[in-house]
Amino acid sequence: MSLDLIAPRRALLSVADKEGLPELARALCERGVELVSTGGTARVLAEAGLPVRQVSELTGFPEILDGRVKTLHPAIHAALLARAGQDEEVLTAHGIEPIDLVVANLYPFERCIARPGVSEAEAVEEIDIGGPAMLRAAAKNFERVAVLCDPQQYPLLLESLAECGGTRLALRRRLAEAVFRRTAAYDAAIAGWFGSDGGEEWPARLMLLLERVARLRYGENPHQSAALYREPGRGEGLAGLRQVAGIEPSYNNLLDAESAWRAVALFQAPACVIVKHASPCGIALGEDPLAAYERAHAADPLSAYGGVIAFNRPLDGRTIERILERQFAEALLAPAFSEEALAVLARKPKLRAFAVPPDPVGTREWRSLAGFWLGQQADPGGAPGEATRVVTKREPEAAEWEDLRFAWCCVQPVRSNAIVIARDGQTLGIGGGQPSRVWSVRIAIMKAREAGFDLQGAVMASDAFLPFRDGLEEAAQVGVRAVIQPGGSVRDAELIAAADAHGMAMVFTGRRHFRH
Repeated sequence: MSLDLIAPRRALLSVADKEGLPELARALCERGVELVSTGGTARVLAEAGLPVRQVSELTGFPEILDGRVKTLHPAIHAALLARAGQDEEVLTAHGIEPIDLVVANLYPFERCIARPGVSEAEAVEEIDIGGPAMLRAAAKNFERVAVLCDPQQYPLLLESLAECGGTRLALRRRLAEAVFRRTAAYDAAIAGWFGSDGGEEWPARLMLLLERVARLRYGENPHQSAALYREPGRGEGLAGLRQVAGIEPSYNNLLDAESAWRAVALFQAPACVIVKHASPCGIALGEDPLAAYERAHAADPLSAYGGVIAFNRPLDGRTIERILERQFAEALLAPAFSEEALAVLARKPKLRAFAVPPDPVGTREWRSLAGFWLGQQADPGGAPGEATRVVTKREPEAAEWEDLRFAWCCVQPVRSNAIVIARDGQTLGIGGGQPSRVWSVRIAIMKAREAGFDLQGAVMASDAFLPFRDGLEEAAQVGVRAVIQPGGSVRDAELIAAADAHGMAMVFTGRRHFRH
């Protein structure tokens, strides 16, 4: 039997989060709703001067095990699960009174495990058992029972009571959906916590727990809807992004922001990265953010227009003023913005600005395919590691080593096949996203020449091994003097011989950094 409008007569309240509870309970009392409650919740209601019955009065059984067992009793679950027009005789036979409204939220497990140094015993104690069971029972019987699992829903109930004196089926169904989403997320958080300490890295079943941060205006194109989600409790990278100015970001803005922030976080010295269409077009170091920006912009001023610009140092007003003089930008990212910077941004209300925490990469990354998800360990990137070795007769000079280290960091966020030509802490030309690596070399050279750079004495980095000597030959012809690449091609010996023939220094890192 399905009913539309139901006016609550008996409500069961059992909450860990007491926010807004007395006000809600008082409104229910004023409408003649009987309040039934447990432990701490009952005390809060009594202290507010509200009449409340203890759950133990309904069950005839006291709370035991330090409150671990309160509502796990047939008198409670039958009162929740009884179907209208079908189970009344059973309830009467057992002296059970139906409950038609449940207000409950769960022990704060997620907040507990987010605390640094939390012990296993503390985490386990915050795993709620009775709460999820009670919520799920009420939600299953949404045809008769209304259930609230979040204080944010209280106004919704009060509005419904004011309008029609009860809850309608559509609202109860909507509230039930919220319950099952909440309990699923709760279980996912618990499972993830168990798996994070010695569990299987890639388990047979994996629950991705996501919460919506914002609806976006549209996706990659105006005809595509889009939204932004994040994993609860994650604070690193863009999950900790905080918008300090400007209009809401678009889908494409956020993709570019992720690429820019990944790139700029690889450098210790003051750095600036300008990204267009998810790939850097200019990267440079400088004495301060302004100097770094000037050099990054000079690397490819044409592509920089409409880009997303990231810094690894706090931004001041002078730097933003200069950016506004030089180009149109979609967004700025930095660890922080000075008061002067915010004042400048206030004069450009459409320019987005984001303060971002220092860690750009988590431990795992996910990408959706059509019907599948790909997961991988995140690539932390960074400077050349211990496996780095010189493979040519000529060793890089000290200045070349600095340029090679810089170029190696620059090439990692570029789309494969990635090539970066650089000198003195500045990219001169960037090529990437090409099916052929030699074409990436040619594009990098063309970009450098278009920007007016002399490539004599520059260095070149490749994100993966150079498969043929053609790319190296073209670089040598324009004056590139040193190359850094992972190595590992079956033609490595041929590449080394070609480098030696041109008097070039070449370094193998032993690690590639594809970015598809």
